[in-house]
Amino acid sequence: MPSTERLKRTPLYAAHLEWGAKMVSFGGWEMPVQYLGILEEHAAVRERVGLFDISHMGEFLVAGPNAECALNNLFTNDVSKIAVGQAQYTLMCNHEGGIIDDLIVYRLEPSVYMVIVNAGNIEKDFVWMNTNTTVPAVIENLSDRFAGLALQGPASSQFFEFSVTLPHFHIQRQEVFGKECWVGRTGYTGEDGFELFCEATDATHLWKMLLGWGGQFGIKPCGLGARDTLRLEMCYPLHGNDISEQTTPIEAGLGKFVSFDKKLFVGRDVLIEQKEHGVRRKLIAFRMTGKSPPPRPRYAMLAGGRKVGGVTSGTQSPTLGVGIGLGYVETAEAKPGAAIEIEIRNRRFPAVIERKPILKRGP
Repeated sequence: MPSTERLKRTPLYAAHLEWGAKMVSFGGWEMPVQYLGILEEHAAVRERVGLFDISHMGEFLVAGPNAECALNNLFTNDVSKIAVGQAQYTLMCNHEGGIIDDLIVYRLEPSVYMVIVNAGNIEKDFVWMNTNTTVPAVIENLSDRFAGLALQGPASSQFFEFSVTLPHFHIQRQEVFGKECWVGRTGYTGEDGFELFCEATDATHLWKMLLGWGGQFGIKPCGLGARDTLRLEMCYPLHGNDISEQTTPIEAGLGKFVSFDKKLFVGRDVLIEQKEHGVRRKLIAFRMTGKSPPPRPRYAMLAGGRKVGGVTSGTQSPTLGVGIGLGYVETAEAKPGAAIEIEIRNRRFPAVIERKPILKRGP
């Protein structure tokens, strides 16, 4: 593990220390894992509102008359379907169909896009995109210039008057507490929420103002621990755990984010082959059915006493009060409702394969 002196720090590092955050290494960054506790922060987001520092995420600006074509050749989803002001979830694959990264693309102007990349992949993604684009386009890495804050929870829409004009999976330029931001409405928790992308020098002001204003709604600063339990209840994959360059969108159950109608994109031939002929393994969600320790990555998954796969993400669900997780199993065993076992510390505990998401919302 790298020493803390070598880890990058977001513009909110001092603010995290002021709030008593426990800091950890994550993707090359020194980030808050929790403040008062994961359970309290998780509950704040599910029931009220929480605030996350996402400044470690990368921001690329892609511009020019060929920007749409360049991104369509690099990404699996169809960028041409994004209207100005809209967002799209997509994947960037290598030539073998492995997932280099999963991304959010915002179309800011007809020929200008902002691409949000995962923190640990910023340099790798930037090199890959510039090396593998088939048409000339301007690709700038603005990650050091920007900071990001994520406001998540059912009360988040009460913070901003413009929330009534900003639909889900859209973005717009907006002044927030006197600072100009790009405000998106996507999220990684399963709750309503907003992402504020601002100048790095404005991050501390916005952090303090949001926490101060949000006191009336019971807002809590939240760390990576709650972010992980929240996303796992919704079965949102984490790059480096559930998806990687050794897994494909078809194996990961992300085929709906692959536009096979496009004539050309990196990895297309492999993914078409998998779509037509199937894959050997699939990413499934599971829930423990009895009292057990929390499942963790790399634990074995068994069916009929035989190892059929392994856990990629696992935790104790704060909302459901049981162990949950994601993992890859042999395709023949990947059936919702099927009984499996998770091997934890040389003991086997019962579980059941669940339809995604594990946390069901709405009526």
